[in-house]
Amino acid sequence: MTVTEIREFNRFYTNLIGALDYSRHLYTPYSLTEARVLYELAHSPGLDAADLRASLTVDAGQLSRLLLRFEQDGLVVRERSATDARRQYVTLTAAGREAAELLEERSRESVQALLDRVPDAERPRLAEALGTVRALFGDPDQAPAADPARSRTRGAGTDTPAPRVRLRAPGPGDLGWVVRRHGVLYAREYGWDARFEAMVARIAADFGADHDTAVERLWIAEVDGEPAGSVLCVRDSAPATARLRLLLVEPSARGLGVGERLVSECVAFARAAGYRELVLWTNGNLHAARRLYRRAGFTLTSESPHRSYGADLVGQDWHLIL
Repeated sequence: MTVTEIREFNRFYTNLIGALDYSRHLYTPYSLTEARVLYELAHSPGLDAADLRASLTVDAGQLSRLLLRFEQDGLVVRERSATDARRQYVTLTAAGREAAELLEERSRESVQALLDRVPDAERPRLAEALGTVRALFGDPDQAPAADPARSRTRGAGTDTPAPRVRLRAPGPGDLGWVVRRHGVLYAREYGWDARFEAMVARIAADFGADHDTAVERLWIAEVDGEPAGSVLCVRDSAPATARLRLLLVEPSARGLGVGERLVSECVAFARAAGYRELVLWTNGNLHAARRLYRRAGFTLTSESPHRSYGADLVGQDWHLIL
């Protein structure tokens, strides 16, 4: 594989989907960037400008001008956070939701027209190829390509059995696994030093030494019998409040819904245990985790810059009323 081959593919694909003339391609007045912003706002309510910049990797000035134009056109409303004046939340108006729905409909029609050109027998091969590209280039929401040894033949094509995902209580060695995998993955993906692993070790040790199973719980996610993730629910210092901690999803399990299942299980347990609120603390650069929290109904309530684990970070508090 060479740089030239990738550039040739990029030119082919941008022409194929009409990226260079997106508004004419979909018969809408919006550019590709504008359409992406509307999509994000429609599918992740409660976003702020910083969230949009991070998820779309768009220039702050360009995004500000785009949002101003949307506001003038009556598509969005912007307002300052009541708890942090530095944050500006962006919400679609009724007209904005209508525009986003129209874009969604026409985008689906366009993609369906492309897919109609691919024979049914070839579609599994197309899906595998797309997944391989995403995984190899580090998409955090995409699981790596399936191991060919797990595939089975069906008709003229191949079909990979769906991975078996289950959540279970921790067994011997699982606390050590949680600590080790946090240390390894966060060092590899974010460059955090051993102080982060030490913090995780303290949390795991406190839970292992003394916890009430009626109101505190740790789950281990397995994919095909192998540990692939974790989440912890423990009592917080505030009355009737639980805290979500130690959420982890192995790279090999990303894209399988493991993170969403872990968060949902934690929320359901906290509610059933009688807590009135579930809280968590995370960092602003953990984008995949933040998307999971937002989809589960958590709201970002405050944030503050700090330096920890050898990195400059922005700590965030998230709350969910149960």
